[in-house]
Amino acid sequence: MNIHTDVCQCTECGQCCHNSDDLAVHMRSHSADEPIDCAPGDEQSTVSFAVAEHCGILGGQKPYKCHLCDKEFSQSGYLDRHKKIHKGEKPHECPECHKAFTQSHNLQTHIRVHTGEKPFKCSVCQKAFRQWGHINSHMRVHTGQKPFKCNICEKAFCESGQLNRHKRLHMGDRPYKCHVCNKAFIQSCYLQRHMAVHTTDKPFVCCVSDKAFSCSESLNRHMKVHVDDKPFKCHICDKAFSQRGQLNVHMRVHTREKPYKCDVCDKAFIQLRNLQIHIRGHFGRKPLKCSVCDRAFSCSEHLSRHMRVHTGDKPYKKL
Repeated sequence: MNIHTDVCQCTECGQCCHNSDDLAVHMRSHSADEPIDCAPGDEQSTVSFAVAEHCGILGGQKPYKCHLCDKEFSQSGYLDRHKKIHKGEKPHECPECHKAFTQSHNLQTHIRVHTGEKPFKCSVCQKAFRQWGHINSHMRVHTGQKPFKCNICEKAFCESGQLNRHKRLHMGDRPYKCHVCNKAFIQSCYLQRHMAVHTTDKPFVCCVSDKAFSCSESLNRHMKVHVDDKPFKCHICDKAFSQRGQLNVHMRVHTREKPYKCDVCDKAFIQLRNLQIHIRGHFGRKPLKCSVCDRAFSCSEHLSRHMRVHTGDKPYKKL
C-alpha cells in the first residue's frame, strides 16, 4: 500500500482511495476472500463506516451533497475533495515546475512527466503508460472497440478526445493559432509543425533535387514530383492514383454513392470534406479570412478565388 498524505493507492490496479478503510473495502475485489456482508444490521465488520458507504455504492445511493452546486457523491471523502474545487484550493505543488493540484494523487501522476516513469503496462503489446486510465483507452486498439461516434458522419473513435478533435472538422473550429501569421489549426501538433515554416531550419532534404523542407510531410509530397508512380487504376475509366484511398473516393463518381449525409437538410456528398464545408453554411461558420480585406469564407477554394480580386490574377483566358 502506498500512502500519500490523504490518499491510499491500490498496488494492484492503481486506483486511489480516500483512506485506509476505503482501500480495505476496495482490496476485496482483488482477493479470493468472501465479500463484505452488506446486510442491514451487520455488526461484525471492523470497518463499519466504510461498509456503510460501500453499501451505498451498491445501492446507487449518493447521500453526500455539495451545498454550492448540488452535485451528489456516494462517499464523504469524494465530497471533501470536490469542495476544494469551489474553494480554489490547490495545496499540492510540483517541486519541478510549480504546477499546483487539488489532490495529491494528481500531483503524483503529474510528477511522472518529469521522471519519465510509466508504471502501467499493456499485457498485450507491453506499451507503458503514466496513468491506469490510459491503459483502458489503449486496450480498445486491441479489441477494436470504438464507443465514441460522430453524430454527423457516424465515424467512430476509441477515445473521446479523438472524437472532440474530429468534430472540429465539421464545425470549422481552429483553436490553435500561430502568433506570427495568425494561421489557425485544428490540433496543437499541426501548429507545432507549422511553426517550422517561420524558422530557417529545413532538415528534410530531397535526395534528387536537394530542395529542403521544414517537415517530413512536405518532403513526401514533393517526392511525388520525381516519382510518377500511380499504381491504383480505375477499371472503368483507367484514371490512375498514387494512393488506394484516392481511388476509393473516385469510384463513388461511377457508383454515385454519397455516404456523407447532412443531419440538418439530408443533402448527401461523395467526400467528407464537402460535407464539412456544407455544414459550416448551416452554422454560419467562415473560418478562412482574407488577409487584405478581412472578408471571410467557408472553404479554401472560395478564399483563393477571392484573392484574385486583390492580385489581379486571371488564370482563365477567353477563347
